[in-house]
Amino acid sequence: MARTASLSGFPEWLPEERLVELHVLDTLRNVFELHGFGSIETRAVETVGQLLRKGEIDKEVYGLSRLQDDEADPDSAKAGKSDPHALALHFDLTVPFARYVVENAGYLAFPFRRYQIQKVWRGERPQEGRAREFTQADIDVVGDGELPFRYDVEIALVIAEALSALPIPDFRLRINNRKLAEGFYRGIGLDDTAGVLRSIDKLEKIGPAKVADLLKTELGASDEQAQLALKLAGIRTEDTTFVAQVRALGVTNDLLEEGLSELEQVIDAAVQRAPGKVVADLSIARGLDYYTGTVVETVLVGHEQLGSICSGGRYDALASKGNRKFPGVGLSIGVTRLVSRILSQDLAKASRSVPTAVLVALTNDDSWGAAQDVAAQLRSRGIATEVAAKAEKFGKQIKFADRRGIPFVWFTDDDGNHQVKDIRSGEQVVAFPELWTPPSEDLTVQVTTAAALPA
Repeated sequence: MARTASLSGFPEWLPEERLVELHVLDTLRNVFELHGFGSIETRAVETVGQLLRKGEIDKEVYGLSRLQDDEADPDSAKAGKSDPHALALHFDLTVPFARYVVENAGYLAFPFRRYQIQKVWRGERPQEGRAREFTQADIDVVGDGELPFRYDVEIALVIAEALSALPIPDFRLRINNRKLAEGFYRGIGLDDTAGVLRSIDKLEKIGPAKVADLLKTELGASDEQAQLALKLAGIRTEDTTFVAQVRALGVTNDLLEEGLSELEQVIDAAVQRAPGKVVADLSIARGLDYYTGTVVETVLVGHEQLGSICSGGRYDALASKGNRKFPGVGLSIGVTRLVSRILSQDLAKASRSVPTAVLVALTNDDSWGAAQDVAAQLRSRGIATEVAAKAEKFGKQIKFADRRGIPFVWFTDDDGNHQVKDIRSGEQVVAFPELWTPPSEDLTVQVTTAAALPA
């Protein structure tokens, strides 16, 4: 169980918990790089104008100011969103990435594939899965002028592979297409498609009856239009049969057909390459306005109340420079949300709380230099090693190793003979610092899933 943070919404992990988080990050990084995504990092702050240029978001954005300035001029801190040049902490990694692409377009090779793992900040109401400071892991592909739709398919498959490699429960990528939804709404006479999408996005929170009321009272939809919009949102299939179900609703529109075709391609590829991991879910809307095609939300099976652990989609107009546009597609994994669930549910544990595999004990205070030589030899072969700080009784040095979670203690006698003890089993054997290696499962920290843990 993760320790409760002293400042709500800003989680801090204990060492063994941090090792689980690092395992998640290393796994994601490895999968992303295997697929050719290069790493970048953007600054933590953007101008308010940059962050909000695609419209307001439904979360508080943290402004950046200096305490000295605030004390000298209390009104300076109140400018906030009214000053587009004021600085604020980024609330996601997509908007800063769009700015990064525009500013560095002359130095990038397109299509540009990047992954980015960084902290972000939002004014969330703290609860499990929702923090004010948290880590996201994003992958995106951005083109110059155009970006083939095939990347929408690839991104979904890469994320399915990455999530499958993590110590988490089964998951589902729930995928829709904004063109499909917008074309359908226009086909039934609802022209405020952004408004309809925002209403449909609330379906799981408030239920179909209240969404229907919103459509009628706020958007002027008729009973029939509201019911058709809800029928579309109710379609969910694990294969491409959703196409026939949509057409059975009797709505025709060119944009609808384009979206149907794109979603069919994604689902068809997923059925073949990531079976059981992806569903066509026509209730998925995504609240942010910059999405223009494929949209994705991901849930853990049996943990749906946690919310989406990975989301994103296609954006064709988020990044532009004059007449030059940089369309992209990307997905973002909520690393902190995932790790908090892994820890709170004991879904995985680190094999020890420190990287150290060996503690070199001291026979006496004069043996410290020789102990350092042994440690250097072990480290040169990739074995994480510490040297005891004091020449206490061996029993106390062993207890120290046990408290630290270090599995092996190394002893050297006055004649220069070496032995190493596995303090878990009590086995002690003759060893040579230039040859000895711990068992592979002890060489580095292992993160074990709950299914593999002893009962």
